Amino acid sequence: MVTLSELHKYGTRKFIMPGTAACPGCPLLIGMRHLAMALDGKFAMVIPAGCSSVIPGTAPYTAYSVPVLHVPFASSPAVASGLVRAIRQRGNEGPVVVWAGDGATADIGFATLSGAAYRNEDILYIMADNEAYMNTGIQASGTTPWKAWTTTSPRGKTEDRKDVALIMLMHKVPYVATASIAYPMDFIDKVRRAMQVRGFRFIHLHAPCPPGWKMDDSYTIRAARLAVETGAWILWEYNQGKLTISPPSIPYKDKSRRKPLEEYLKIQGRFAHLKPEDIKLLEQKIDEQWEFILRLAELFK
Repeated sequence: MVTLSELHKYGTRKFIMPGTAACPGCPLLIGMRHLAMALDGKFAMVIPAGCSSVIPGTAPYTAYSVPVLHVPFASSPAVASGLVRAIRQRGNEGPVVVWAGDGATADIGFATLSGAAYRNEDILYIMADNEAYMNTGIQASGTTPWKAWTTTSPRGKTEDRKDVALIMLMHKVPYVATASIAYPMDFIDKVRRAMQVRGFRFIHLHAPCPPGWKMDDSYTIRAARLAVETGAWILWEYNQGKLTISPPSIPYKDKSRRKPLEEYLKIQGRFAHLKPEDIKLLEQKIDEQWEFILRLAELFK
């Protein structure tokens, strides 16, 4: 870590300094580094309450080397909207990025998110989705998958997860995509393409959390990759009227090429209670999601 007054010494050479408060295997640090690579470390970031507001440490120290506003849970899109308007008035065209978790996006902050999208604010919003409220005790969120264990769903969540990327697509914003920390070049390319578009841009980044998913610290990337390889996480991109399946997911349009779903589930303790019929139903939900996304791709050719 460095003090806030020392940040100018580091510039864009290093985005995250040593000494963070992140857990071992934290996916958020991985995703943030990819974001910094995509933008050459030249951006301002707005972060609502959550793991990412804890990771940099306690003021006057910080592990982040870009300007960051830490804001209350529900306010990040509204704050980013004001920030981008202020810096544009000063002639600064630099990116303003909201980096928020699933709780601050799909649940508590959804009203301000929807408002910013509705106004087509010139911000890039990245939802780093670890599929629960990990910072406050692993409670279920709107994006927690069906049947996943959390401290508030000890027998498995009974509701399906919200598909936030599709909800944002229905806001008619110019750019929406899904991404994964296991596919850095796909994520980096999407960030860079998003920055070529003016207006509201949304990227839903899949970010497996070892403590919250009850898996070994070394399984972060493995879990993220298996999510794609089993078809459970579909990588796609909507860019100004055209929706396409992203290259890492293209092979898995063919169900026969997907890995067995059990390979993804068995490394996660949060699914240890599943019965064979539960897994079969999860596979059915995945097939339905693929069918829906492929229909959208046909619609938005």
